[in-house]
Amino acid sequence: MTRAVPEPPFAYATPPTTAVAGRLLPPASEADAMSDSSTVGIHDSVTDVFPAPVFRDELADAAPDVRIVSDGDDLAPCDALVTFRYEDRFLSADLDWIHSIQAGVDRFPFDTLRERGITLTNSTGIHGDVVGETAVGLMLAFARRLHVHRSHQERGEWHKPAWDDAFPLRRESACVVGLGTLGRGIATRASALGMDVTGVKRTPVPVDGVDRVSPPERLHEAVADARFVALAVPLTDDTEGMMSTAEFGAMRDDAYLINVARGPVVDQAALVDALDAGELAGAGLDVFETEPLPAESTLWNREEVIVTPHAAGFNDEYYERVATIVRENLRRFDAGESLTNRVV
Repeated sequence: MTRAVPEPPFAYATPPTTAVAGRLLPPASEADAMSDSSTVGIHDSVTDVFPAPVFRDELADAAPDVRIVSDGDDLAPCDALVTFRYEDRFLSADLDWIHSIQAGVDRFPFDTLRERGITLTNSTGIHGDVVGETAVGLMLAFARRLHVHRSHQERGEWHKPAWDDAFPLRRESACVVGLGTLGRGIATRASALGMDVTGVKRTPVPVDGVDRVSPPERLHEAVADARFVALAVPLTDDTEGMMSTAEFGAMRDDAYLINVARGPVVDQAALVDALDAGELAGAGLDVFETEPLPAESTLWNREEVIVTPHAAGFNDEYYERVATIVRENLRRFDAGESLTNRVV
């Protein structure tokens, strides 16, 4: 088995010394003009993830003016905006640059941003360790029946599992679909636990900690032998609904689906049908087609489904990790260089 090399807690998706493909920043003279009087707005939507004042203080020495802006505030003074949510009014605020504190930016209108000359960057590259821990934690919970024991505790019940309910992960297999930062974080940790790790990647080149890498067109073959199928792909036209009836049918009936990617990557109705039919053993889900997960969803009440509230990336270093990217990009803008983690 190929053993993974431990990764750092986080890293830039594009190394700081490497230019990012796409529209170049303004010439250095224009960038200097901005930096001399630049104002960075911290949209208060970041509070969904970490306190806006804490993040502002972390960036206080990175720009002449770092301020928190709320829904009713004028954005005109801001040259750059760091945000969790997207709002249409961002387009008319004369912003030079928007930074998303998430890796997923499918809610942003790329074409319109490009037309308005607004740069968009994201926070990809900072979640590999914690999302990897969450995904493998879900595998451990299913293998060791921790979710069942917790349910028994809440009901004040003392129940030992059947002799063959629990199993060790060291003899099991995991197929990680998507081997970017998140997928590699999962693969590294699953491999460290002795699991046989395979993966699916658009360019099937060798990846540390992954024994075999398959292209997307061989997805059914890749998931067929895995006890756990972990999804770590971005949401695109190609990945939306990529796990549906046929894919669940290709999986083992004792397999578990782990989704720490995006909700629409999974056909949720087809997943419920597969669970009802006994075609899957269970699912660990951090993301959903509709969020928050509606109260009437049957996924809430299934013992073999673990629901977490899109929190796989949450950790007490989150604001520092985002601030590192923003600080580096302020330096790059100052130097007239292309921004790291650039999407548009």
